[in-house]
Amino acid sequence: MPKRKPKSKQRSAPKPSWGDATLAIHAGEAEPGRNGPVVAPIERTANFVFADTAEMKRWAEGKSKAYIYTRYGNPTLAVAEAKLAALEGAEAAVVTASGMAAISSALLAVLKSGDELIATRQVYGGSYRLLRDVLPSFGIRVHFVEPDLAGVDRLVNERTRALYIETPTNPTLRVVDLRKAAAVGTRHDIVTIVDNTFASPVLQKPIALGFDMVVHSATKYLGGHSDLIAGVVVGSRTWIARVRERVINLGGSMDPSAAFLLARGLKTLELRVRRQCSSAMAVANFLERHAKVARVHYPGLASHPSHALARRQMSGFGGMLAFDLKGGLPAARRFCDRARIFLLAASLGGAESLIVLPQFTSHYKMSARELVAAGVAPGTVRISVGLEDAADLIADLKQALA
Repeated sequence: MPKRKPKSKQRSAPKPSWGDATLAIHAGEAEPGRNGPVVAPIERTANFVFADTAEMKRWAEGKSKAYIYTRYGNPTLAVAEAKLAALEGAEAAVVTASGMAAISSALLAVLKSGDELIATRQVYGGSYRLLRDVLPSFGIRVHFVEPDLAGVDRLVNERTRALYIETPTNPTLRVVDLRKAAAVGTRHDIVTIVDNTFASPVLQKPIALGFDMVVHSATKYLGGHSDLIAGVVVGSRTWIARVRERVINLGGSMDPSAAFLLARGLKTLELRVRRQCSSAMAVANFLERHAKVARVHYPGLASHPSHALARRQMSGFGGMLAFDLKGGLPAARRFCDRARIFLLAASLGGAESLIVLPQFTSHYKMSARELVAAGVAPGTVRISVGLEDAADLIADLKQALA
């Protein structure tokens, strides 16, 4: 494997004149024949039959794209992959069994023992623990930078292979400048990878801004209904072929039933995300005016440090927000226990509005210093705004804060 990233021209998404809603519904679907199904079926099989031994031989030699075993590929998975590649404006995609399978497979497609990685410190807690604990055990050194990427060029050396970022960040919604990060990759010839989970391809498209790979926890907005665990990596055909090898060899393949649910969820992605953006803005405005709230973390607010950047690189501010209560952890726990419409549950991006305390969920097993660096205060509450009426959500917040 070459030390640096392969030179591969990014091809436009199929039917580039189509909008996201149209792509999400029609990309990857077979042309229906007479009496054919409107919805792609679930190929509920572990393995596939070869036509003959000649085809088996061609497959072994890499000359046939025949399906052989669902861990290697499956027609149902291919539908979801085509939709996701089209939505991100990428050449290819590979779906995985979870978001962490996508992140780890993407990183391990680039990195090996002795290599170095630069990553933003403010990332999802599971990603941070992978970077802090797991990669170093493989002989991979990780350097952390803040969301503003200050000093990133000084960290690059001959062993640096990649830059990994997340934007907006979990849980305080800091926004990393995608153009600036992509320029770092170009300047130093290193691979750029971004976690686009919080924004979804509806709100930002990092491939168009120069990123090599985009990862998602497809459990969240892409699936959208809190009923599957899934991940995806999108990028050039060259990189996705390498990531797919890692997925196959490490066993992080998606199940066909999950792929079916993912493809179904994608068909309403654009509608859901736009509604969640609108409701989150209303919730953020309410919370910012509340006497018991010290600070609201939402890039749609002018008070947020990333507001101007978010306006430049996103088409909406998302359905995620966090806020700090003046009463600290006791007040945060009391608020969460009093909420009724907002469910006290981990994860995000579904139809249901959720609340969590990050220090007990996404950012558990992190020291007090690491929590401060991640922007998590004792009274920080993270909210995933769902599809309920915004007025009902605000009324629930009002009574829970009383």
